[in-house]
Amino acid sequence: MNAAVKDALSKRLDDVLQDATQSEQVVGLVLLAAVNGTIVYQNALGWSDRESGKPVTIDTVFRYASLTKVLTAVATLALVERGAIALDDPVTKFLPDFRPKLPSGEQPLMTIRHLMTHTSGLSYALFENAQGPYHKAGASDGMDAPGLSIEENLRRVASAPLLFPPGSAWHYSIALDVLGEIIARAGGAPLPNVIAELVTGPLGMSDTSFAPPDRNRLATPYADAQPRPERMGSQHLVPFGEGAISFAPDRNFDPASYPSGGAGMFGTAPDFLRLLEALRSGGAPLLSPASRALLATKATGDLQTLTPGCAFSLGWSILFDPSLTLTPQTTGTWLWGGVYGNSWFVDPARGISVVLLTNTSIAGMIGPFPNAVRDAIYGGLSYIASRV
Repeated sequence: MNAAVKDALSKRLDDVLQDATQSEQVVGLVLLAAVNGTIVYQNALGWSDRESGKPVTIDTVFRYASLTKVLTAVATLALVERGAIALDDPVTKFLPDFRPKLPSGEQPLMTIRHLMTHTSGLSYALFENAQGPYHKAGASDGMDAPGLSIEENLRRVASAPLLFPPGSAWHYSIALDVLGEIIARAGGAPLPNVIAELVTGPLGMSDTSFAPPDRNRLATPYADAQPRPERMGSQHLVPFGEGAISFAPDRNFDPASYPSGGAGMFGTAPDFLRLLEALRSGGAPLLSPASRALLATKATGDLQTLTPGCAFSLGWSILFDPSLTLTPQTTGTWLWGGVYGNSWFVDPARGISVVLLTNTSIAGMIGPFPNAVRDAIYGGLSYIASRV
């Protein structure tokens, strides 16, 4: 890729990022894009802390939110390879007291595979109004309730009725927090230690953990508001559909808070790109090619997921019909995000890996800004392809 055409890609992305920060659509951001393992664009713009004038840098640490799920899924498959667990093991093999029931009172079989594919029948409180069963039970989505133990949250979750029999439908949920406790027990160590041994350690992801390695590098979280994003308080609600996302940004600083396998990690964009690249290029040194293939393959059949044209693998959303999403991404693209304001995708067919981390919920995760970043990347790469 010569300098002239690379500059064309950079110009497109610079314009999108500068517009987003200058208009205060997001407060701060880091974007990394790689093609076939080579970084073709990187930038850090805006404020890590707006009020003190502290700028974002490439190594700013962000709250990963649901980017955590990628690490939990990888660790689970690594334990499957070791024979410590099996995908069709019942959840009760590791969590004997976790026995949620259908509204009828029936207690159906729930497996690790159901948890990984979000077909367990569990839910998230963020999808409910204040009278919903998860709210009534006091169940946490893994981003609030400082000091809450995993044992107590599992009890609260299990007290709410399942939405459907496991395997019969798809619904995004607290399942990866349940899975996190399973792999902690199967791995014989607390979840942070298991993730460190199986994922972050082998890849040298030294800035990724359940506690920020350096709080001075941690971005301040902000939430969508008018006329500009507002700084999150110690407890903060962000409207989302019929409900709201409940944040307690400093929950992990309370040592009694359970490590959320679905939303509890901190990290940097370079670390997360390192993980995506390891998976895109075959899985080593984390997983065998066979396990990596499970993450790249539809595992939910024809079940409807959040986005038309997308299914779910054992770890994330898989695009199978771009015509239904009006996206330039290729069939087979992996994608997901995190509600603190993050998004990512991997287009294996074109060798593209992209990580966008922001400190603005939820504008950095979904909507006009991440869509504009995506379109600028594909527009720039198409322009480059036409000139070489």
